[in-house]
Amino acid sequence: MRTDVLVLGGGMAAYRAAIAARNEGVEVVLAYRGRGASPYVIGFNAPLGHCDDRDSPDVYFDDMVRGGYGLNDRRLVRRLAHGAADAYRELQALGVPFAMQAERERALQRHLSGNSYARSVYVPDGTGRAVIDTLIRHARTLGVVERGGEKVIGLLHGEAGVQGALLWKPHTEQLTLVRARTVVVAMGGLGQLYADSTYPVDVAGDACAMAYEAGATLIDMEFMQFEPVVTIWPSQCRGMEMPTAMLGDGAQLRNAAGERFMLRYNPPHAERQIEKARMALYIQQEIDEGRGLPEGGVWFDATSLDADTRESYVSHCSRLRAAGVDPANQAVIVAPAAHSAMGGILVDDCGWTGVTALYAAGEACGGVHGASRIAGNGCSDTLVFGAVAGRHAARAARALECASEAPIDISLRALSRWWGEEQGDPVPLKHRIQQAVAAHAGIWRCATGLNQGLTTLEQLDVELQSMRARTLAGAVALLETERMTRCAVMVLAAALQRTESRGAHQRTDFPQSDTRWLTHLSFDRDGQFSPREIPIH
Repeated sequence: MRTDVLVLGGGMAAYRAAIAARNEGVEVVLAYRGRGASPYVIGFNAPLGHCDDRDSPDVYFDDMVRGGYGLNDRRLVRRLAHGAADAYRELQALGVPFAMQAERERALQRHLSGNSYARSVYVPDGTGRAVIDTLIRHARTLGVVERGGEKVIGLLHGEAGVQGALLWKPHTEQLTLVRARTVVVAMGGLGQLYADSTYPVDVAGDACAMAYEAGATLIDMEFMQFEPVVTIWPSQCRGMEMPTAMLGDGAQLRNAAGERFMLRYNPPHAERQIEKARMALYIQQEIDEGRGLPEGGVWFDATSLDADTRESYVSHCSRLRAAGVDPANQAVIVAPAAHSAMGGILVDDCGWTGVTALYAAGEACGGVHGASRIAGNGCSDTLVFGAVAGRHAARAARALECASEAPIDISLRALSRWWGEEQGDPVPLKHRIQQAVAAHAGIWRCATGLNQGLTTLEQLDVELQSMRARTLAGAVALLETERMTRCAVMVLAAALQRTESRGAHQRTDFPQSDTRWLTHLSFDRDGQFSPREIPIH
């Protein structure tokens, strides 16, 4: 196939990019394996001031930098702070049924952790599903060509930059080459590097690994945010994120003794006005020091909420009741779990990666959130920067030629090197990678554990390199595993080099923050897996 702009991904960032590019008058193809985490989004930040007129883009900017422990790329923060309200208005104009106040001209907004004011807009029946469905319909109306259920094997890259991608239709022997003038990578972050992650299985670091192979720089890989309140009981809801917005509305966290322990850690606000990294640390501390429940968590108690507020979380209440637990009179048990990566591809405020014709958006990128992400900002990020990357990719496409002979041999070599007599199964290897990362680069890290983890990953890579496959599916699985290993090494190597504690990166052997580390750690092909320091913009 040939197109002007190729967008890789099936979530909000990808569809926002595809729509923005199509609105610039260019041809757009969008290819994706799955929807990623987008359907599960429960709201996003927009400084509308509808619930508190003291809110503004400037206040929002300050909240992000404070919540990111000063490590944020200010160019990106400024773009997000001033673009989120526009994203809300564009979605509202497309028909997304946001919850509204009685006069219907002002949105209802929830107060999420890390935000000074209530600024999260939402759809009661499910924000993520409502937004992604609306974007899909609009993209189709505009004539965006979709290739669903296809896995990206690799970017076509060479001296002229990136010129398309190679796709594979699972369960077939079919490969498709898409030649494009520009490419937008919007395939999510690193969640599946961790055991017990909240992330769907189609988000395991491919975006970062492929961009790195094409010459892009990766930054802030050590910062993995742990969602503080992920359900572990009832077991039928295990892995479901309880909304931190509920805590803003008045739900409470209690330990096994029934104590509202957050009052000790964050007086007088308790569960409010605290960003997620700190909340996750405090919950984990309660568990580690023996004040948690036998199931390994703490109580999330929403029984004190008034019925209207509680029932506005429609999908959560429905799932809990289907599991036999009524949140009106029973608390659930929660604990932290790996949730979202702060690090990823280095981009400027146009979404450009520094590699000719390659753009990126959403959680595939690093920089905007710094060392930790305030609640509600994941979706805001995808919506704002998806549109930014798509728009600039389209404008760049007009000035670039679509090469008649894209360098397909590089992508084919990456795949064909795994062909041979069948040897080994990469699935157990993937699980061991996840376990190593979770064990040594979890909420708490130390030099001893990080070095042990790096040694384990080195041994796993030796095992992997001896494996071969006789099927296309098998070769793809081996290539995926190699990319997981590379990303995992970067996470642990950066965490080892950063000898301080900051945000979502906490060292037991270096418990204090150090201004000397107000810098990004980066990886590029020239430096292999040795982190380099680059300044904050």
